[in-house]
Amino acid sequence: MELYFKKRRWKLLLLLIAMLIGASSLIYTNWLIGQMSKQERKSVELWAEAMKRLVDVGNGSNQDLTFLQDIMEDNTTIPIIYTDEAGTILGDRNISYTEKRKAIVLQHELEKMKGQKAPIEVVLSEEMKQYLYYRDSNLLQNLRYFPLAQFGVIMLFIIVSYFAFSSSRKAEQNQVWVGMSKETAHQLGTPISSLMAWVELLKMKQIDQELIAEIEKDVSRLEKITERFSKIGSAPELVVADLKHVLQTTVSYLQNRSSQKVRFQLEVDNEQSYDVPHNAALFSWVIENLCKNAVDAIESDGIIRLQLSKNSKQTILDISDNGKGIPKSQYKTVFEPGYTTKKRGWGLGLSLARRIIENYHQGKIALKHSEIGRGTTFRIVLPNA
Repeated sequence: MELYFKKRRWKLLLLLIAMLIGASSLIYTNWLIGQMSKQERKSVELWAEAMKRLVDVGNGSNQDLTFLQDIMEDNTTIPIIYTDEAGTILGDRNISYTEKRKAIVLQHELEKMKGQKAPIEVVLSEEMKQYLYYRDSNLLQNLRYFPLAQFGVIMLFIIVSYFAFSSSRKAEQNQVWVGMSKETAHQLGTPISSLMAWVELLKMKQIDQELIAEIEKDVSRLEKITERFSKIGSAPELVVADLKHVLQTTVSYLQNRSSQKVRFQLEVDNEQSYDVPHNAALFSWVIENLCKNAVDAIESDGIIRLQLSKNSKQTILDISDNGKGIPKSQYKTVFEPGYTTKKRGWGLGLSLARRIIENYHQGKIALKHSEIGRGTTFRIVLPNA
């Protein structure tokens, strides 16, 4: 459990760092846009001053005409429209239009400029003023959209990286689980064979046969466990059969080997068939995991209720207990590897249960409901045959 939360904290930290880098980049880009916008206004003000001095040259003032014309011609990017005091358009620069649409385009551009920037007043004489309107150059306009595109690319990179990391981690987990499962099955084989031989030897002795029968059940259970481990990593064979038979066998075995303070209650309609494609050994494993967790959650007397029902498309199994419950903060993590509320344990039971139900049986398993001090209900949904 602690390992899971450490990994989660690392993911959140990496996400926070990525978002911080993105935010820093956006802030810098916006600052750069602001500086460019100020520079463009200075250029337009210089252009307005040059225009004023050109008028002075026409009135006989001694000015460097070539220098002023160079200033006027250097502006090749900033759209400009200048008008008289009445708002009549007198001229423009860096605006594209056809001669037929000139008046419409310039009037439209002028309205846009009025909404974007404060005009620059050009005083040509005591009796004459002109107003110079402008808007951001195409380069600056495109640059304003750059932070959004940049943020989108950053978020896309984060999402792709997250899914790539998750897929890689899941593939690595699969390899570890498959290897561990097959090695466990291999290691169990020898002692089970030995136990079977000892059981046969005990049958020849004057020993209570009921006791030997119980030992045989446990040896048989060990064989099933070995079979389960050996099937991890390979597609199990699914057989259409009545699910209630697996439940009855599993519940009977668990009841005889659990505390007498815990009672198992299986609620099924014996007249109804619950035919579902399933692997009996693996499905029984899931039930055992959920029921053993329920037993551990019950601190004194308790009941574990298994309710089986079906509709036209699905068979539904609810497994409920009246144990200590699960906090809401842990609802999303109960099926993650490493989750456990026990002092001992690897926290793989529920994770393996989800793998068996969802990957092998194409079903669903979920924490339906839990309340502290009241108990927990898990739900398994399998498609009908």
